[in-house]
Amino acid sequence: MRTSDTKRTKAYGKEKAATAVLVAVWAVLAIFAWLKPPADLSLSERRTLRQFPEISLRTVYTGSYMNAFDEAATDQFPLRERFRSLRAETDRYVFQKKDVHQIYLANGYLAEMLYPTNEKSVRSAGAACRDLYQTYMKNTDVHVYLAVVPDKGHYLGAGCGYLTLDYTLMCEEMQKEFEEAQWIPIEETLSVEDYYATDSHWRQECLGDTAETILDAMGAKAFTDLERRTATTSFLGVYAGRSALPVKKEPIEYLTNADLEACQAYHVENGQTLGIYDTEKLQGRDPYDFFLSGASAIIEIENPNGDADRELVIFRDSFGSSLSPLLFRSYGRITLIDTRYINSDIISKYVEFQDQDVLFLYSTLLLNQSEVLR
Repeated sequence: MRTSDTKRTKAYGKEKAATAVLVAVWAVLAIFAWLKPPADLSLSERRTLRQFPEISLRTVYTGSYMNAFDEAATDQFPLRERFRSLRAETDRYVFQKKDVHQIYLANGYLAEMLYPTNEKSVRSAGAACRDLYQTYMKNTDVHVYLAVVPDKGHYLGAGCGYLTLDYTLMCEEMQKEFEEAQWIPIEETLSVEDYYATDSHWRQECLGDTAETILDAMGAKAFTDLERRTATTSFLGVYAGRSALPVKKEPIEYLTNADLEACQAYHVENGQTLGIYDTEKLQGRDPYDFFLSGASAIIEIENPNGDADRELVIFRDSFGSSLSPLLFRSYGRITLIDTRYINSDIISKYVEFQDQDVLFLYSTLLLNQSEVLR
């Protein structure tokens, strides 16, 4: 046999061997996919996983069965999380992509690429705040305040070469649209270290200066005897799940004292009365829901050790969940309202605006997508 024929034969044999190995691997994975119980939830992605559909003549004929099967197979694929992580690492370290699914890693922090600034959305949010004031608070004795929470990228992105939201512009637009509110600047009280490394939210144990700045503007007092405790040491935030990049778990710490432990939080939409901190949520989809049990349309909080004659109303998003407890000291009653989950037209059923301090506290993340406000 000629040398060239021998080389071709060897090359062909290698190709056959590689093909056989590949087919065998995919066969094992396919069998595993069929035999393993389907998972219901992806904790890393904070979502339910699609399930394999039931087969019928109708769904096979219309083609809907195969479409649903393909989607479920993607969600139920064996070793899915490991493959997601492998792909993310390949994108970042092999192909040198600056982001993975719009999430970037810089200086040990994961953050989302948020750009451009949606000025129309910001103006709409400011108008929504003004409408609430005009409907419920005008010609009353309420004292109205406004603060905007910067997203993590404001402190991280520009210095690392990433596009960010224009925080200054967003604050200016909010003040212009909602000029009835007293502006409380909080930008200088924060830094990137005050945010979780793997999540979008800020860390409660780092918000003392921010809370004091807000309380000073409202003529209220801050807690001086808060104890720092650890809720969990294994938190992986939403950015870790979305990116699938390998990052270290981090702790969720919180601040408490006897006054906060005595507070009762009544969640109007489900009729539950809970404490300020909810340890059961640490095992759920989003451990950040530990703070005030997460998303809730209206929460009515009684502080038996606060001033019974003072009331605080906070219009907020999820950032308010961890900050709010730090504002409770001077107030006997606190009402938290999240208009993503309740129509603003029916707020009067739950709150009578007379002589309260009213704080509008929204993050740039929400202001840039304010269509979620009702």
